[in-house]
Amino acid sequence: MNKSGLFTTPDGRSHVVTFVLVSSLFLLWGFCNGMIDVMDKHFQEELGLTLAQSAWVQFAHYLGYFLMAMPAGWLASKLGYKGGIIAGLLMVAVGGFWFIPATKIATFPAFLLGVCVIASGLTFLETVANPYTTVLGPKQFAATRINLAQSCNGVGWIFGPIAGAQFFYSLDSSGKSTGSETLWIPYAAVGAFVLLLSVVFFAMKMPDLKSEDEFHLDDSDPDMAYAPPANRPVALALLLANIAVLSVAVGMIVSAIVAIPSVGGALGLTENQALLYASASLFAIGLAICLPNTGKVTNHSIWSHPHFSGSTLAQFFYVAAQCGIFAYFINYMTSQIPAVPESFKSGMFGEWFEVHKNGILGLSNKGASNLASVGFACFLLGRLVGAALLARFSAHVVLGYFATLSALCSLLVFAKLGWLSAMALFLTYFFMSITFPTIFSLGIHGLGARAKKASSFIVMAIMGGAIMPKFMGHVADVHGMSAGFIVPMVCFVLVAVYGFSWSRLSGSSGVVGTRVTKGH
Repeated sequence: MNKSGLFTTPDGRSHVVTFVLVSSLFLLWGFCNGMIDVMDKHFQEELGLTLAQSAWVQFAHYLGYFLMAMPAGWLASKLGYKGGIIAGLLMVAVGGFWFIPATKIATFPAFLLGVCVIASGLTFLETVANPYTTVLGPKQFAATRINLAQSCNGVGWIFGPIAGAQFFYSLDSSGKSTGSETLWIPYAAVGAFVLLLSVVFFAMKMPDLKSEDEFHLDDSDPDMAYAPPANRPVALALLLANIAVLSVAVGMIVSAIVAIPSVGGALGLTENQALLYASASLFAIGLAICLPNTGKVTNHSIWSHPHFSGSTLAQFFYVAAQCGIFAYFINYMTSQIPAVPESFKSGMFGEWFEVHKNGILGLSNKGASNLASVGFACFLLGRLVGAALLARFSAHVVLGYFATLSALCSLLVFAKLGWLSAMALFLTYFFMSITFPTIFSLGIHGLGARAKKASSFIVMAIMGGAIMPKFMGHVADVHGMSAGFIVPMVCFVLVAVYGFSWSRLSGSSGVVGTRVTKGH
């Protein structure tokens, strides 16, 4: 393979510099996400929250993605990639600086607001940057490019937990936690960094490229653009499944509102009741709207292409699994690993260990936070190995095998096998590493100019990260932390099904490693 060809478009232009700069955005949101994942335990101890209650941090984070995905896609279509990136950076800056007054306010909702605003800005960046990396060179290496860029995301995830451990779990000379006073520092630093980065992007020239319209979505010939989809039954089934998932996502927002004591008391509803009633009602409304109009689902619509509608579901379940594992990594490492020798407490990593309430010496919150960085190092290694594999083999096949191995590792964690389960948890980081970018690349394959719109729906599917951690936390609260890993195991199995089915859904033999044949 010609090295320069990876970033060279058919017109002979090299986009290496553009690719490197856009990849810096992946590092940014990896860093922010990494800090989120070590924040849960801080709020559990400072505010006395249960595992399920602390999952509101993830909910606020992914709510921002859900609410802003469509506006981000619309803005990217109107202003181009450059305008969408600058808008996202400015929004991240606002959210980062908000943590300064939030620390003074010192209430859980104040911090959740900052988390949500930052996530809203990151939504713009992900909606724009993910599809942009796929067009900065030959289409057959789209999955390779997006995985290379996402490797920067892995680097950010390594340093995010380290920053979180330093500022969320810091102690004063008397051993008292100072995390509540210093939590704002890394977020304010992020705000300053993205302001500088927005100036760089403003001064840079960015070509507004698009992928080839393989499925004739923009074809003026009515025989092609408005022809019935070849896989109509599958397309309609996946569309209904997406409606169901969307109904549950909106139901979670309703349940979050009902969780406010004054609101729940006035309505006489619990969180779970609100979730059930709202989700069922919205699904019924969705069916009433869509079923009479199924004849209008033509080749012109992105929803008529099962490889896309399947990708939104696969992304929903993958992010659900990823977020749950990331959110409860510290809880698992501080409660489920076997006792360690007393000599560990006096070594150079002594502050990583503490005697727990049951009298057993194990990892401290700070130690587990630092080990989370080791997990993200495995994640980064998986991205690099995955990028190499994706350059040689079909992306959907690699995705299917990696998701299957992720499910197997989650099963080993669920089985409570001591150190073997702990090792399996780190391997889960490795095998799930390529999933998000690969699903993204497979989902927007061949959609031409519609890729921007399609990417907004795939980003919206990130809402899975707001829903499953609460469910996983509930299972863990009732049956134990290890039992909660049955939730990501099921999610990974569903992702594997999408990977192994992609060729039939798209009508293509493969995206990478083989020459793509036009489908439908």
